[in-house]
Order: sequence, then C-alpha cells, then structure tokens
Amino acid sequence: MKRIGLFLILLLWAANILTVILLIATAYSPHLQPAEHPVLSCLGLAFPIFALANGCFLVLWMLLRQWRNALAPLAGCLLCYASLRTYCPVNLPTDPLPEGTLKLLSYNVMAFNGVKKGKDGNAILNYLAQSEADILCLQEYATSSGKHRLSQADVDQALKAYPYHRIDAVGDRNARNRLACYSKYPILSARTLDYPSDYNGSVAYEVKVGEDTLLLINNHLESNKLTKEDKGMYTDMLKSPEKEKVRHGARLLVSKLAEASLLRAPQADAIAHELRRSRLDGAIVCGDFNDTPISYTHHTVAENMDDAFVTSGCGLGISYNQNKFYFRIDHILISKNLKAYNCTVDHTIKESDHYPIWCHIGKRTP
Repeated sequence: MKRIGLFLILLLWAANILTVILLIATAYSPHLQPAEHPVLSCLGLAFPIFALANGCFLVLWMLLRQWRNALAPLAGCLLCYASLRTYCPVNLPTDPLPEGTLKLLSYNVMAFNGVKKGKDGNAILNYLAQSEADILCLQEYATSSGKHRLSQADVDQALKAYPYHRIDAVGDRNARNRLACYSKYPILSARTLDYPSDYNGSVAYEVKVGEDTLLLINNHLESNKLTKEDKGMYTDMLKSPEKEKVRHGARLLVSKLAEASLLRAPQADAIAHELRRSRLDGAIVCGDFNDTPISYTHHTVAENMDDAFVTSGCGLGISYNQNKFYFRIDHILISKNLKAYNCTVDHTIKESDHYPIWCHIGKRTP
C-alpha cells in the first residue's frame, strides 16, 4: 500500500509539473507574433484553465502536507503573477472619487439589439441616457427608419445631453458597421486608422477636456469568425464532451481563432503606432477588442498603457455574455499620466451580446 501511495504522489507531481509548464506557456503566449505562430498565439485562451488547475494542485499539496511538492504550483503562481493579476485583478473601490474625473463608457450595442423600439423605447438607449457618462464609445452602432424601429432622431433626442458626437463607418466592405462617440466635451477631430479589414475598424478622436487635449481611440477589432453553427458546436462540446466530437470541434475552433488572431495582429500594431506617435496630453483606448487580456492584441496595445480594469476593477470582468464564451474582450486602456477609478463591467443589462464597461478617469498626481 505504501508503494501505491508513493506512486500516486509521483503521478500527481508529474501532472502538476506539466500543468505549471502549460500555465507558463499560456501566460507568456502574448509575446508570440501571430504572423509567425498563429496557433500558439491563441494559447492565452487556455490560461484560466491551467491557472485553476495549478491552484487546485497547490491546495491539494497543502491538504496532504506535502510542503516540498507545493513549491511547484507556488513557483508557477509567482512566475505568472502579472498574468494572474491581469486576468483576475482584486481592487477595492474608491469612494469618494477625486474631483475632476470624467466617466467613460464603452459598449458594443449590437445595433441597439436590432434597432428594436418598444413602447418604453429601446433598453440599450435608455441605459446610455441614464448612465451619467461624460463620453460614450459605441461599437456596432446602427439606426433605422420605419415603425417600431430606432431612428437616428430617437438617439439624438435621448442623448441630447451630449452636444458633440461622431458616427463613422468602418471596414472596407460593410458601411453598415459603424463606431460612434457621444461626448460632453468638444470632439476636435476624428479619423479612421489605416489598417485592412472587411468589417472592423478603429476611429481616433481628439477630445478637448478642460485645458488638455486627449487622444481617444474607439475600436471594434477583428471578430473570431465563429458562425452560429460553430458556437452551437462549442456549446454541444461542453454539454457532451465525447472524444471524437471534442477532437473535431477543437481543431475547427482553433483554426478559426488562429485566423482571427492573425488578422487582429496588424490592427493592434496600428493602434500601438498611433499611440507612440501621439503628442497629445494623454490617451484612452477602448472598445471591443475581440480578444482576452492574455493575448497579443491586448499586450501590444497596452504596452505603455494601464488597463483600467486591472488597476481599479475586481474579478474576471466577463464582458461577452453568449454561447458560454466567458471572457473579458472589452477593454479600457489609459496612458500612464491618467488614473482609472472603479472600472466596472456592468452585468445589469443583457440586451446586447456584450456587457458595457465603464470607469472614471482623472489626472494622475505626482
């Protein structure tokens, strides 16, 4: 029996070492250029799985009083601390807020849930009007005409507290995909960033806030090209994980995710270039990145920025709410001379396939 017990301990230890190796590989995968390693660059999607497994091993060794074996998962946690904090930060809320902060809200509105308008109006538009945000950055913006449809006049009336706004078409083939910015501060200019995409894009604004002029970049980066059937297959795999079904489904999903990662890479590079060349007083980058915090996209854009959710949010901050894809893919990044407070992914409204993300932003004091 003693030999059997020793064999099981060795087996568990070997599995733990493998878990630590895979945890480190997923944590550092954002450094891989998708053009050279399209599949490996998607490893970050598996980061929470190996982080959870590593945590379970740590608890197991402590319960078994195997202190030396516990060093392996502990080392894994320490080596991946930055990624763990990026993925699931823990911060206390700030109350009261410092004077002079502005509230920015970013939201993929999914065409206002199909531009539907009921007897109480449109739920997403009502939410925006009541948000008390100073700047609204919206993705998948669309309006329509006709009875029971949300028109541009409806939006302008509901958001009349925002005297400045810009609506820009993005993508080379789909003028219906638009980004919008509604602001209580003057928008001095707006232009789309120059990178190839059929349906997605980024718009850079210069916004006058007091004595400062900020660069604000609103983004809807390349989607993962998953069809309704693909998402259904993923859900089916979770419900019934049969070996052949999982193997076929995983191969197809990884292929599509790698293709999308390859397309997002130059988009992230273009945003990072825009940030480097900016000579304005500060910068804010927000929107639907279609990528997690552990990704080349996030790593590249956030290289010289702070992630508002990491520095002032709490928890996983899951921002996509359909098909059991539980990830934070909507982000707010700010330049180092700014500071974020109480960044929140708001789960109180579910009319879009994304949740809105908002935070308060102020100047960082020396």
